[in-house]
Amino acid sequence: MIIVVKNSHEEKQFNNLIDWIKELGLDVHISHGQNTTVLGLVGDTSKVDIDLISSLDIVDKVQRVQEPYKNANRKFHPEDTIVDVNGVKIGGLNFQVIAGPCSVESESQIIEVAKAVKEAGATMLRGGAFKPRTSPYAFQGLKDTGIELLLKAKRETGLPIVTELLSVSHLDLFADVDVIQIGARNMQNFELLKEVGKTGKPILLKRGLANTLQELLMSAEYIMAEGDSEVILCERGIRTFETMTRNTLDLSAVPALKERTHLPIIIDPSHSTGTAKYVEPMSLASVGAGADGLIIEVHNDPKRALCDGAQSLNPEQFTSLVEKIKKMIPIVGRTFGNE
Repeated sequence: MIIVVKNSHEEKQFNNLIDWIKELGLDVHISHGQNTTVLGLVGDTSKVDIDLISSLDIVDKVQRVQEPYKNANRKFHPEDTIVDVNGVKIGGLNFQVIAGPCSVESESQIIEVAKAVKEAGATMLRGGAFKPRTSPYAFQGLKDTGIELLLKAKRETGLPIVTELLSVSHLDLFADVDVIQIGARNMQNFELLKEVGKTGKPILLKRGLANTLQELLMSAEYIMAEGDSEVILCERGIRTFETMTRNTLDLSAVPALKERTHLPIIIDPSHSTGTAKYVEPMSLASVGAGADGLIIEVHNDPKRALCDGAQSLNPEQFTSLVEKIKKMIPIVGRTFGNE
């Protein structure tokens, strides 16, 4: 249920309303917009008397919300959420590009790539330290050493870092990580979602291979229910009958999600297509679709990459792509990076 409060309300009336709602055993999510204040009631609202609330002088209107996700719902929070990662703003009219290798392989590799993507225009560095792989014999990442190398690359370049968490047991290692990524395979690992929700850190949540958009929003709700509102959604392709691409990139997810949630939405054209030559056209299409950013795999030597080299751009290709993105950004009314 949501309650829209009149702009002319008095502070005492407002506080009395909040106290009364909490006495009913409900939690209240308060969203202060430029023109309205919206109260989102979370809990069992079946016994709340809508007519009684509507009759209050302070109340403009009351509406029941049918969707099971409350905190992530745009009805609760009409204005776009902007996630601020050390000054890098994702959401609203801001467009950001996150880039880096699939896996951290060595100190020289991650620092070289970090410097290259920053020079090209990336505002955050991605890199896998813990890698979920289909085969138990494939490269699993450098683990805690990988995080140390990411932090060293951050010190060298100033770029905030994004890396994936696989297990609650590793959470202590992520204390200095700027954005914790929850990958597609863990999108419905609800115990993991609860724990990252307690960190208060920005969380990049990827859509699962076979999950609906509502299921993605419900997973975001698990994080937000723990008090963390800094959630970034990521469309990374879903599994369909098509075999010419690694997955099927669902760009219709962007407007569909924008209609239903205030959370920022970014696109992963690398994992969705699985092929480097498709990354550019799908990145540009993502800009046109209204995405708030991209997360792109870039490797200094893709042919020798230990993980996902086939879908990785080299620094020159990435630089060329960013230049094209910058030309499109004004057309869709956005601001690129931290400009």
